[in-house]
Amino acid sequence: MQKAYHYRFYPTTEQESLLRRTMGCVRLVYNKALAARTLGWYERQERIDYVQTSGMLTGWKQEEDLDFLNDVSSVPLQQVLRHLQKAFGNFWAGRAKYPNFKKKHHGGSAEFTKAAFRWKDGQVFLAKCTEALPIRWSRDLPSDCEPSTITVKLDASGRWFASLLVDTNIAQLPKSVGGASSSENKQIGLDMGISSLITTSNGDKIANPKHFKQLRKKLKRVQKALSRKQKGSNNRYKARIEVARVHAQITDARKDFLHKLTTQLVRENQTIVVEDLAIKNMVKNHKLALAISDASWGELIRQLAYKCEWYGRELIKIDRWFPSSKRCGNCGHIVDKLPLNIREWECGVCHTRHDRDVNASRNILAAGLAVSVCGATVRPEQSKSVKAGAMKQKLR
Repeated sequence: MQKAYHYRFYPTTEQESLLRRTMGCVRLVYNKALAARTLGWYERQERIDYVQTSGMLTGWKQEEDLDFLNDVSSVPLQQVLRHLQKAFGNFWAGRAKYPNFKKKHHGGSAEFTKAAFRWKDGQVFLAKCTEALPIRWSRDLPSDCEPSTITVKLDASGRWFASLLVDTNIAQLPKSVGGASSSENKQIGLDMGISSLITTSNGDKIANPKHFKQLRKKLKRVQKALSRKQKGSNNRYKARIEVARVHAQITDARKDFLHKLTTQLVRENQTIVVEDLAIKNMVKNHKLALAISDASWGELIRQLAYKCEWYGRELIKIDRWFPSSKRCGNCGHIVDKLPLNIREWECGVCHTRHDRDVNASRNILAAGLAVSVCGATVRPEQSKSVKAGAMKQKLR
């Protein structure tokens, strides 16, 4: 499998100058290619692809005012055209919005393939660099692997990172069973929330750390200071860096928490069941958009997906319309309405009292097992087989 190792490095003055020029050229080529593809469509109804933009790049290098494109490695310039082609492919498939122009103050990145770097004695030598990148090796690469691609990134706060992609064999985790004497695999259902980030079918609740809320006052203060600075001044540049550092602090804390949480879930459980949430639609509610974005449900599910693939676990996603909160986990009765402010409720048929989130997580687990066993849909009105109906009665 392919695995990326992320490191921070501190370039020398010469390396930083070359890398900044490379990222500037990458940004210029991307923006010119995007403008050419957009103009070609609106003026001539022509779809310009990667091959044509690659030919344009050859012509741009021959222009006198763009001669500086020859001073940097050609590999990152070609790679950014491939990235643009992929962005348009995602747009045509409906998976993403129309590509945007790159901006300088967002930082930048440059991708180097094997033709543009050397891997020697555990050190990285980029094209046109005589010295190895001074990487802080926080962990070692697998001894039998060499990087196939290296991506150098500069974030908005001025930090440099190198991401090394390698092909490696990831050791599968031993099967997680229910107990010392149990032969059944350990299974868990997860219900996403705001006050509690996740509630498990075991009855455990993981509190939402709300990283953005913790630093909101500090972010507001530095943003106010930025707004007072004169545009184009050196003080405004320094104030912008301060804002970017606060955003980086929020992002780093959130990622660290999510990585620790998802790794623990994957190590302790053989099967994990989650809901296939439509987060892009949910954030359209302006009252909940900030809280949902701060919770990072999408990133949580993304990390669970690739870690389950790495370590031989099973991740099941159930239908987003499954009434997990409104369904009684004891008798299967579905209530008509259940507003968000009601956190506990009593079933009108069997009179069982439920915690809203715990009941939802248990229903999610039951529905996920039904999908895994018989492949049926989780809504009774959409059941496709008699076997699926029998299985649902059994789960009830």
